Amino acid sequence: MSGLNVARDGFNYSVPLVAAAVVAGWLLGGWFAVPLLALALFVMYFFRDPERLVPDEPGIIAVAPADGRVVEIRDVEHDGRPFRRISIFLSLFDVHINRSPIAGTIRDVQYRPGRFLVAWRPEASSENESNTVAVEGPAGTVVFKQIAGILARRIVFWKKKGDSVGRGERVGLIKFGSRVDVLLDPEWTLMVARGRHVRGGSTILARRN
Repeated sequence: MSGLNVARDGFNYSVPLVAAAVVAGWLLGGWFAVPLLALALFVMYFFRDPERLVPDEPGIIAVAPADGRVVEIRDVEHDGRPFRRISIFLSLFDVHINRSPIAGTIRDVQYRPGRFLVAWRPEASSENESNTVAVEGPAGTVVFKQIAGILARRIVFWKKKGDSVGRGERVGLIKFGSRVDVLLDPEWTLMVARGRHVRGGSTILARRN
């Protein structure tokens, strides 16, 4: 794990596992500590937080808010307006840090409890536990939604309404498998297709016409 940043939540889970491994090794023998140490290493890997090169090219662009595979692109309505929804599925092996797709001001944050369906299913967007965030920038508002998956039981969001965020800035995470939806109005031209694997903060999702 040398040279790799790890989110604080990773230490909250891994330190007790290492402590349990030490106790198990002392009381029962070294082999009993191995599974706990392996789990602690995986937890540190899961909560890794690598630096990302955020595009700074001129023009108005939106970057991916999370690592993962684009599983769906669909036209939807949100607050009575048409949007294009890009859904990104995060597996256990993807980075789970979430980032703001654009620079701007957080105008709304709405947490909603819900179910824990498998995150790649379309109905997860509307039925699962979620946190919906609206970021207002120079060219309008972009909405993104943190959605819990079958293994996720906690959505973390570090910002609050009224905060300013930069393009690609870290804003939160979802624990243990999840989905992130991005809602863009018709003025945006998509730069990704279904099946594409994107990197949070680095991959350009769309450009503003």
